[in-house]
Amino acid sequence: MKKIVIAIDGFSSCGKSTMAKDLAKEIGYTYIDTGAMYRAVTLYSLENGIIADNKIDGERLKSEIDKIKIGFKNNPNTGKPETYLNEINVETEIRKMEVANWVSPIATIGFVRHALVALQQKMGKEKGIVMDGRDIGTVVFPNAELKIFVTASPEIRAQRRVDELKSKGEKVSFEEVLENVKTRDHIDSTRKESPLKQAPDAIVLDNSEMTIAEQKAWLLVQYKKAVGE
Repeated sequence: MKKIVIAIDGFSSCGKSTMAKDLAKEIGYTYIDTGAMYRAVTLYSLENGIIADNKIDGERLKSEIDKIKIGFKNNPNTGKPETYLNEINVETEIRKMEVANWVSPIATIGFVRHALVALQQKMGKEKGIVMDGRDIGTVVFPNAELKIFVTASPEIRAQRRVDELKSKGEKVSFEEVLENVKTRDHIDSTRKESPLKQAPDAIVLDNSEMTIAEQKAWLLVQYKKAVGE
């Protein structure tokens, strides 16, 4: 069976990563979480004082961008990929609210996007991948054989995020997370570099009222159509 590139784009906290991971595991593809890559750059910036006094030192980040090595390794217990920053597992750290509050501004920076897009294209060169993010079907892989654009209401996305963070022991309020979701939507959709937008040939999935199982079944149908089954 031919291998294809599956691009899953959409708004923050839509569950893109969950559905992409599940689909990749089901069909034996490699999953690449591009959002985690931008989160890793953000974490590096926070830990190294590049983000300080409520601003980003762009010149310093540019001088250090080549030092930021990002990769993925499968967790042998879960079978799912986890994010590594300079050989250190940062999967837990990159999901925290401090990173979430800064990841969209970091992702607007041109040289950051250029560096990560080049890495993403290299990762997907041999196809057989499921990649999720904001610009996969429009910039990273505009010729992807299957493009999905995921959306849901801000309130539903915020509640999902609250539930996720609380399950990890973080104390957050719904109002705080909803504001973060709306702010990220605005920044992602209006940034100059690779703004979040639906590719003309993408299939829209509004998963506001769908269960994970329903999403998985829907995605499998789209995949089988794309590979000609």
